[in-house]
Amino acid sequence: MVKAYILVQTEVGVSARVTRAIRELDGVQSAEDVAGPYDVIVQVQAPTVQELGRGVIAHVLAVPGITRTTTCTVVEL
Repeated sequence: MVKAYILVQTEVGVSARVTRAIRELDGVQSAEDVAGPYDVIVQVQAPTVQELGRGVIAHVLAVPGITRTTTCTVVEL
């Protein structure tokens, strides 16, 4: 399995709605509202890098209210 964290910034006042919508998506392991430079941190996973990018991450990015994201793929060093 390939895992990643997506750091999400949202429009003002919509982070809770965005978090709820993200939690319903396939491949999302968790989505939490946070304080700091980002509004939501999302943990996602998929069987392959391709499925992670084209499927899970693409669906997260399509949620209305998101203004910016940073994706951090988990690696084993």
